[in-house]
Amino acid sequence: MRRAIYVGVLLIVLCLIAGIYLYPNMPSEMPSHWNTKGEVDDYMPKFWGLFLMPMIIAAMLVLFTVLPNIDPLRKNLKDFKVYYENFIILVIIFLFYIYLLTLFASIGVIFDMTTMIMPALGLLMYFIGGLLEKTKPNWFIGIRNPWTLSSKKVWEKTHKRGSVLFKATGLLTIIGMLFHEDAYLFLLIPLLFSVVYLFIYSYLEYKKEKK
Repeated sequence: MRRAIYVGVLLIVLCLIAGIYLYPNMPSEMPSHWNTKGEVDDYMPKFWGLFLMPMIIAAMLVLFTVLPNIDPLRKNLKDFKVYYENFIILVIIFLFYIYLLTLFASIGVIFDMTTMIMPALGLLMYFIGGLLEKTKPNWFIGIRNPWTLSSKKVWEKTHKRGSVLFKATGLLTIIGMLFHEDAYLFLLIPLLFSVVYLFIYSYLEYKKEKK
């Protein structure tokens, strides 16, 4: 976990430095939300615009660090700790990327948020697919429901199937940026399908195993 902690602390410090340095010159209201057209449609006070994200990154870093120590199945986490740590680093970098986009938008840099964010979301989904492939039974990471947690075989089959679906979702999300206003559908529809499908799939596999 050391690499993740180092990266997390470094990015938190960079956020704080940027926030303190830019605070006097920032507008009183900073962008906080973009619509499907990639346009700003909501704002927040500049204090929260500059310092909320480092708080979120710090909270997530603490949470991700604590979870492996309180999991009853924490010994299984050791089998994929490298992938887990890489996932933490990727999430933190993703949040830092959003923070940078917010800063650029606040100082007047013009860009299309859909074009900027969809590839990043696609990469995140694709990496989650890779993580699922390596995940071992535990209580916090992966596809956790009564059937996957009750059978190691069901867990492995469901996560193998989930890995393919999430990687496909990631690729479709990246392709979706070409459709601009409808780009979010290329993330939401495959993601919703994957969640529902894997829920049903794990149940049917569990019933099949019991028979």
